[in-house]
Amino acid sequence: MGKRKDAINIALEGLRCLEYRGYDSAGIAAILPRGNVFLKKASGYVQNLEQKISNEQKKEYSNCAIGHTRWATHGVPSVKNAHPHHDCAKNIFVVHNGIIENHEYLKEVLQREGHVFSSATDTEVLAHLIERHMESNTTLEDAVMRAIYHIKGTFAVAVICKKEPGKIVAARRSSPLIIGISNGYFLSSDISAIVGHTKKIIYMEDNEIAVLSSSSFRFFSTKFAKDRPLQKTISTIDWGVEKSKKGNFPHFMLKEIHEQPDSIKNSLRGRLVEKEGRVKLGGLEVFNGLAKDINRIIITGCGTAYYAGMVGKHMIENCAGIPTEVELASEIVSRSPLLDKNTAVLIISQSGETADTLSALNLAKKNKNLTLGIINTVGSSIARQTDAGVYNHIGPEIGVASTKAFTSQLVVLALFSLFFGYEKKYLSKQKSKEIIKALYLLPIQIKKILSQEEKIKKLAKKYAGCNNFLYIGRGYNYPIALEGALKLKEISYIHAEGYSAGEMKHGPISLIDKNFPTVAILGSRASKSYKKTVSNIEEIKARKGPVIAVAVEGDKEIQKIVDDVIYVPETIEMLNPVLATIPLQLFAYHMAVLRGLDPDKPRNLAKSVTVE
Repeated sequence: MGKRKDAINIALEGLRCLEYRGYDSAGIAAILPRGNVFLKKASGYVQNLEQKISNEQKKEYSNCAIGHTRWATHGVPSVKNAHPHHDCAKNIFVVHNGIIENHEYLKEVLQREGHVFSSATDTEVLAHLIERHMESNTTLEDAVMRAIYHIKGTFAVAVICKKEPGKIVAARRSSPLIIGISNGYFLSSDISAIVGHTKKIIYMEDNEIAVLSSSSFRFFSTKFAKDRPLQKTISTIDWGVEKSKKGNFPHFMLKEIHEQPDSIKNSLRGRLVEKEGRVKLGGLEVFNGLAKDINRIIITGCGTAYYAGMVGKHMIENCAGIPTEVELASEIVSRSPLLDKNTAVLIISQSGETADTLSALNLAKKNKNLTLGIINTVGSSIARQTDAGVYNHIGPEIGVASTKAFTSQLVVLALFSLFFGYEKKYLSKQKSKEIIKALYLLPIQIKKILSQEEKIKKLAKKYAGCNNFLYIGRGYNYPIALEGALKLKEISYIHAEGYSAGEMKHGPISLIDKNFPTVAILGSRASKSYKKTVSNIEEIKARKGPVIAVAVEGDKEIQKIVDDVIYVPETIEMLNPVLATIPLQLFAYHMAVLRGLDPDKPRNLAKSVTVE
């Protein structure tokens, strides 16, 4: 929306940047001169939509367009169900992220009133609701506000109307929405779509409506009359468009795997005070004596973030002596956890917009617990709502399968552990210095692992025909078994399970045969769990199961037992998970590519899960 006249081309460009958030279908609607409407939709990738739009149409005179790339919730992926959706008269066009929970009831009411639906989506209900309230003397923003009053659920919406061609109305509830300000205005669910045009943005909050025209913008709350405009703060993005490009890499996932030496450096920068044996976390130090009254921590997240939390539990308990539990965010909100006033809730989310994790945060805030965050996306919903926290500072992560965010989360959890250990006077200065020294070495050690990529690729070729994998580990490395299995299954579609090695004899060993490989994650030979994990490996070998070991350099004995070994540099036990993760990421990536799959766009998945 603005003074430029190539809104269709800008919307298409934005959809390419947002495709990692959903790629079941895509569409664009634009208001053209003389009240005409441009509407194109396609199923599948954005490139399919682009093929339907001619070069002339891309340059079509328009300063107002909306677009959407979809991850299907209601209705199968198809052109019919692709956004934008419209009303009966094809006057109003809507794009929507989120879920309208009461859409079936609303649809029945609207159909009784004579509205005709053309899709199976929940979103179309909103277009007809706006139509219902769009009387002759009603503005589009008034109609939108009245329409969303009827909606139960979550939404980030953008609406255009033939009758008001120079306007976009946006509204938000529990789904991210930001506005970029430049030569006009850019509306997006993610910074990556607008960073090529501007670094100045406004974050919309829940229950806010924005009205954008070619030369002005205004905000108001659905809780008050629109004649009470909101004053909004303009923020500045601290990374450029080059961070969201692949560079010389064939896929974002591989690029982000190779970025980990730098991403770890960025997560550590300015936070280690080696001489004093402590860490400096500005996001936590605003609370003087933060750790004094904390006697329990609950870590919560989803997917990869949850596995990072499992490692963090070991770190915090060993470094700070604080009893720590890890809960899936989707589970913690379905019951009534016992959260006393001395329990802190630590939220982990790369995007800061994960719906289940946001619900867990709201539960903790309602209970008046101290809420802490480990978030990558500055200005995200979770980052703004937690009481205190630490940013990852790793730049955008585009690949759907998390790589650099996961290892950064592990490193930041180590910093949390050192912080609490120092505050609680639980960790000796000598031990703290040992951990800090090991943290400094991680980027160099990761580079060494990345130099083995060709060897790991050959290993992937050897096992590319296998359809089942078991990943095992103990202690700190058990969550890495879960994470390694998740990476393999989500991008190569190979069935993989992560298990505690100690649970082998309680069921999984019955699956083992010559066609069922196991990936065993081992720490240092000096670790408590090493010998027991080796015993589990020998049990697998006795049943003719192939074994790939991820072992520490210098462990020559393991070569005599297993079929293949990937070595990682030696570090302290609590940081071995960071290093052991890297070869598992590369192995999963090359398995997917060898199978002819796109690791950046795994089927049925989206990068940021903003619906529950």
